Amino acid sequence: MITLGIESSCDDTSIALVENGIKVLASLVSSQIEIHKRFGGVVPEVASRKHLEAILPLLNEALAKADKKLTDIDQIAVTAGPGLLGPLLVGLTTAKALAWYLKVPLVPVNHIEAHLTAAFLTAEQLPEYPFLGLIVSGGHSNLVYATGPRDFEELAHTLDDAPGELYDKVSRHLGLGYPGGPIIQRTAEGGDCKRYKLPKPMSGKGFVFSFSGLKTAVMRIMEKEGDALNMPDLCASLQYTVAETLAEKVELALKERKPKVLAMAGGVAANKILRERMQKIADKHKIRLLLPTIHLCTDNGAMVAAHGFLTSKLAPENSIMVNASANWEMGQPYNF
Repeated sequence: MITLGIESSCDDTSIALVENGIKVLASLVSSQIEIHKRFGGVVPEVASRKHLEAILPLLNEALAKADKKLTDIDQIAVTAGPGLLGPLLVGLTTAKALAWYLKVPLVPVNHIEAHLTAAFLTAEQLPEYPFLGLIVSGGHSNLVYATGPRDFEELAHTLDDAPGELYDKVSRHLGLGYPGGPIIQRTAEGGDCKRYKLPKPMSGKGFVFSFSGLKTAVMRIMEKEGDALNMPDLCASLQYTVAETLAEKVELALKERKPKVLAMAGGVAANKILRERMQKIADKHKIRLLLPTIHLCTDNGAMVAAHGFLTSKLAPENSIMVNASANWEMGQPYNF
């Protein structure tokens, strides 16, 4: 079965074709990073217009790369939420039109759930349940225990900023640019991660994340150090503290639930220090760690197509009537 995946929840337009939920035939992304750099973040109205310009040419390019025709598509999976409402509607409207024209099923997909599926997509295997999942991105920080394709017990979520949002804000204050995550990682190369001691927010307080305190701590160090501030050391210290903060919660969950698989996904899952830290945890607990490739960490249509394949039987019969939902939570029913 060939699933067309459409992703447009934020500033990346992505189209993918995936066979049987595990084999990526084509996965293309049109990035808007250069456009939004001047604003220091994503402008929803601008993002929507750029999605409109990119989505159909990208579809044609993906079909050509996979050597497939429109009529080879068996079903269409599309991100219906969460995300920015305008961008979501561009992808969803396109998917509805194609599904109606091709007379194929339409599967609305939860963007955050799909991120976790990307970890299994990289391994070219369907998920085996239960597993522990950590999603870390610009807008999300969730630790979940997954028992089915749309069955998630949320163990922890952030009370304020997500890690990617933290990196963006810190990078902007440091004058490094946007997006913050990749820039901070590059700046931290060769830096001393123990030079600046940063707090681990909510340490020892069970399953809960908080990252806004880290931003404040970085600002105080900037003010205190002034011209003596060592940028690589500060960025390295920040990466280290974020990784250790996430590691503490993951270890707590592993001890409590004892899963055999840990899957990490989301844009921040591309961070080298965090990937290495999670591998150490997996080795310590003798479990399997699944990580997406760097390409599949960021928003992409392949993860949407793969998750659509997994959840197609759970989709509502009248999917063509489903609307976009900016705040659709993991595991919640299609009630919008």
